[in-house]
Amino acid sequence: MTSALILDATKREKNKKKSKRDKETIPAVLYGKGIENILVRIKNKDFQDIYSQVGESTVFKLSLEGKDERNVIVKEAQRDILDGRPIHADFYQVRMDEEIEAMVEVEFIGEAPTVKDLGGVLVKNVDEIEVKCLPGDLPPKIVVDVSRLKTFDDYIYVKDLKISKKVELLIDPETVVAMVSPPRSEEELAELETEVKEDVAQVEGVVKEEKPEEEKGAEAEAKEEKEGKEKEEKGKEDEKKQ
Repeated sequence: MTSALILDATKREKNKKKSKRDKETIPAVLYGKGIENILVRIKNKDFQDIYSQVGESTVFKLSLEGKDERNVIVKEAQRDILDGRPIHADFYQVRMDEEIEAMVEVEFIGEAPTVKDLGGVLVKNVDEIEVKCLPGDLPPKIVVDVSRLKTFDDYIYVKDLKISKKVELLIDPETVVAMVSPPRSEEELAELETEVKEDVAQVEGVVKEEKPEEEKGAEAEAKEEKEGKEKEEKGKEDEKKQ
């Protein structure tokens, strides 16, 4: 828990629209087990400063009206699809004596010899892991050192991760977290390039393919015959009217 971090929040009324000029604050909601939802507003800059430090797996203080402090984690932060700035936040109030489930970011450190010396490609299969523990035991991140990947047969599994015994990982321990795939040979690259060209040609063929001349001629004949019959029937109807 990062007790030194405190985010100030003011309560807001439901359905009260924010001024279009007000880009300094964003709406948020505080909820949790056994408490009523509380609608709040927070300063955009203050939230971004704290969120960059705690992510979604560190407990900090949310201060309501400068007097009522709650232990919370960021459950979700919605961002604008155009400029990436936060537009809404969800805070989950935790009880320090009850276990919670949260997603923790995986951070990869070091350099794999198979990448540095053998030209392999590092494959990261997991970027976050769900954990269960007391709020105070939540790790800010799970660190994975890839320098142990010395051959292409080496793998780092979930069961290999160094994590506190107080933290339960809610994922299959046999899940591969990281590995290094060998570089492609010149033959494999040439074959891959050929397959791509063939696929493109097939797609273009489907899009640009035209009907054979025989089919075009048959369609034109049928259309001409149909128009002729229609003219003949119309002529007979005109004769009857006369």
